[in-house]
Amino acid sequence: MNAPTLVSAIIPAYNEAAILPATVAALRAVPGIHEVVVVDDGSTDETAALARGLGCRVVQLGRNRGKGAALAAGVAAAAGQVLLLLDADLGPSAREAGRLLPPILAGEADMVIGRLPPARGPGGFGLVKALAGAGIRWLTGLSLAAPLSGQRAVRREVLAALPGLAGGFGVEVGLTIDAARAGFRVVEVPVAMEHRETGRDMAGFWHRGRQLWHVAGALARRVGRPAGRR
Repeated sequence: MNAPTLVSAIIPAYNEAAILPATVAALRAVPGIHEVVVVDDGSTDETAALARGLGCRVVQLGRNRGKGAALAAGVAAAAGQVLLLLDADLGPSAREAGRLLPPILAGEADMVIGRLPPARGPGGFGLVKALAGAGIRWLTGLSLAAPLSGQRAVRREVLAALPGLAGGFGVEVGLTIDAARAGFRVVEVPVAMEHRETGRDMAGFWHRGRQLWHVAGALARRVGRPAGRR
């Protein structure tokens, strides 16, 4: 009889003490998740202490190093053969993470991207999403509805075969391109997840500006790079 596939949920978190307990509680209710790894990316609040109290495996980074570095640290610490990469601010909607697993466990996909519902309020102007989608389509031929989604399931073998995760907010775009160009199967599934939305204030524009810079950098570094091979 085959041993069950181990699934690790990896959550990069920066000052997420307010929402993290609800996110972890929702993940605990998802069948098949064997551990929750929280990477405290240099938080100044009680994120790490709360995560330990919730029974999570905790990785603490000495300073804020960005999402890509935090995910890489979580992958290194996790025990699972299948890795759920999830945002910390999903709250109760993290229970939808279970929808990302069936295509991988059934052998139908190597990476599954969660396609979230449309934003409820006015957000940005779609520039970052448009750039990410166009870049992925140009470099891989994939047309994705959610090119920036941070809610993913991926087989560990995929990450082991790739050159590494992109830094900062370019991590999802880089991961998609590298996996597709290496011949891995990438699919999207709808998930009823929701998380904090950035508005059209100064903080929102600053966040999107950094995101645009990181995504553009991830795309630029992959132009002319030979595609990997499985």
